[in-house]
Amino acid sequence: MRSTASLSALPRGGAGTLVAAVAFFVPGCAPESDARGETGVEDEAHIRGHVAGMSAHHLCAGVFVVGRDYERSVEEVVAQDIRPFDRFDWQDDFEYAVDFETRTASVSGDGVPTQYAEYNGDQGCTLLPAGFEDVTFEPVVVERLSPDPEATAWPTGNVGAYHDPPPDEVDVAALGAALDWAMAQTEHNTRAVVVIYAGKILGERYAPGFTRNTPQISWSQGKSIASALVGAAIQSGHLDVGLDDPAPVPEWQGDDDPRREIRIRDLLNMSSGLDFLNLGSDPVLRWTHAHEHSRIYFEGIDVFEHAIDQPMDRAPGEIFRYRNSDPLTATRIVRQAVEARGEDWLTYPQRILFDRIGARNYVLETDAWGNFIITGYDYGSAWDWARFGLLHLWDGVWPTPDGGSDRILPEGWVDFVSTPAPGAELLNYGGLFWVNRGGAFPRAPEDAYWAAGAMGQYTAIIPSRDLVVVRLGPSPGDHGAYMSDIIGEVTAAIDR
Repeated sequence: MRSTASLSALPRGGAGTLVAAVAFFVPGCAPESDARGETGVEDEAHIRGHVAGMSAHHLCAGVFVVGRDYERSVEEVVAQDIRPFDRFDWQDDFEYAVDFETRTASVSGDGVPTQYAEYNGDQGCTLLPAGFEDVTFEPVVVERLSPDPEATAWPTGNVGAYHDPPPDEVDVAALGAALDWAMAQTEHNTRAVVVIYAGKILGERYAPGFTRNTPQISWSQGKSIASALVGAAIQSGHLDVGLDDPAPVPEWQGDDDPRREIRIRDLLNMSSGLDFLNLGSDPVLRWTHAHEHSRIYFEGIDVFEHAIDQPMDRAPGEIFRYRNSDPLTATRIVRQAVEARGEDWLTYPQRILFDRIGARNYVLETDAWGNFIITGYDYGSAWDWARFGLLHLWDGVWPTPDGGSDRILPEGWVDFVSTPAPGAELLNYGGLFWVNRGGAFPRAPEDAYWAAGAMGQYTAIIPSRDLVVVRLGPSPGDHGAYMSDIIGEVTAAIDR
């Protein structure tokens, strides 16, 4: 057992954005006696506590979750995953510690109560709510039941995963140059790029220390996992609903409750109409209670209850708005259906989805109540995402090791998730996947669609080119244009 490491934070820069955040009114939030005055103004310490909370989570996950495959020192995790990125607002006075016996990480600062995140094995790291010493659920081991990958044929296993030799239409030198170029753009911090063509791996690159099996934070790629979980639960008969059925949320079923009109389709299209405020990266508001979309990442709250306990301000299906409420609600619906069957929720995604495609490294993190924070706190490896992409490329049907096939997603499901939502005026969003019908990636074919997460996490599926392209790593820059260029260079290397 390694000893506890405790290190003072090194200066990175000023804390101006946090200081500026203390003097504004937070609409619709009741004052909190420990943090806000009668006017509803959140004080600096409260806001800095939110910053420290997210940092504690990232420190915990960087050490213990990513560390399942790539062990780094505590100092390296802070230096590589947190400190360089403005979005985390790391503060000069922050101090941090990791206790390897209790498997906890903590971050504190002047006037800020210490924020703790706890590692719970296969449930990853959880930011503990104020006053909590532990999570409220019993962590469980999530067994990986896929057959031995080194003795099982691709795609469920690793045997025969690579083209050998590459197809004649592939310009191997051009493809290699494209991947080398992708890794050479050091400002994007790319840690993995994988290209799958005609069902097998055509090329891949990894940053030092990272491998095909390293679980990396996937951010909102997890929303696409939520979509697949709903589809797999429907296909298996565990969830008895169709896309056009009302969402079976008990709290929405009052006679005068307009939310009873929200359909499963609306949730997956992020068009529910729920008034769930997303303030984006607003420099003043992004760390406050008012930012309902992101509170789930920096406060220890029950994320499922937070999602459903919202009023409506638009009609269902009227408009696409990027808000965490919808995929969280969809996932809660699956949880209720699974537990009503007497089945274990924490192992369900692995059993119903990941085991069947040979994805062995996913870690879906939870809040303190065992709800998956599936809209952002998910860790998956490059090959996990490659297989997830292939499942969608192959219309939700997976070839089994015995030569058969396994329909995991319902027939027509992939068409739904890759078709623009009626309320997506820019033709850029489908069923918890982004879509290219509006030309968001100008160098990608129009039929491309992708799971996407913050800081440039992508799994792009391109049916017309029989391609899946995975890119992982914390990019602070214009990663959309960068991913478009990667796809453009890769497709140019394949003469079809």
